[in-house]
Amino acid sequence: MPEVTAPYAPGTPCWVDLAAPDQQAAIDFYSGLFGWTGEVGPSETGGYAVCQFKGKPVAGIMAAIPMGGQPAPPTVWTTYLSSDDADATERAIDAAGGTVCMPVMDVMTLGRMCIATDPSGAAFGVWQPRDFPGAGIVNEHGAVIWNELNTTNQKAAAAFYERTLGIGTHPMEGAEGYFALSVGGRPVGGMQPMPAGVPEGVPSHWLTYFSVADTDETVATLQKAGGSTLKPPFDMVAGRMAVVQDPQGAPFAVINPKPMNES
Repeated sequence: MPEVTAPYAPGTPCWVDLAAPDQQAAIDFYSGLFGWTGEVGPSETGGYAVCQFKGKPVAGIMAAIPMGGQPAPPTVWTTYLSSDDADATERAIDAAGGTVCMPVMDVMTLGRMCIATDPSGAAFGVWQPRDFPGAGIVNEHGAVIWNELNTTNQKAAAAFYERTLGIGTHPMEGAEGYFALSVGGRPVGGMQPMPAGVPEGVPSHWLTYFSVADTDETVATLQKAGGSTLKPPFDMVAGRMAVVQDPQGAPFAVINPKPMNES
């Protein structure tokens, strides 16, 4: 069901957020593209905006500002993986060859989090829920439907996520060279070697997919709003998708998925 009513199992992507140089412009762009509602949050949360769709939290948008002497975060969507113990996951990340970029911290009473990179350099977040479990709606138009790791070292990445968060990896039927990331035997994301055509120098990364009712129409709307197309709409095994950028340069994918019973 699109509405999430059960806790996210450890290892499952549970939230995405965007760091944008112009936070309000990003909120306006995604609200126009997907039908979200959102506003800059209170000062005690650093202005973090929890965007909603159909009254449920769907994604976060924050201002990309330098913190603690560090440079401003890149303009990208970050995938957060659920954990039942962020501190233990942080230790496992260190032991498995990852790098902790932002140590575990409390987010008020909402949860505990850290930011890290895997051995191939892909950045991701870890979220230990308390009052806030994560996205309250998924897998329908305007909401996240898939999280995909594009990596320069598939073998090392698979071993890393298995060791740190218990995420399994197995070839995905009908998609040569593509791997499902699974938790408890259920696919929760995907992994593939860095795709052909990706510009040289692009690091390993997690790509967020948003479900849409019409991929071509969504891309046209995005372009009119100042976004750009990295890979125009095309048909693939899971549906019709495109890879795009918002007006501030954050890449993401949109897909109109095939019905579950369609081959």
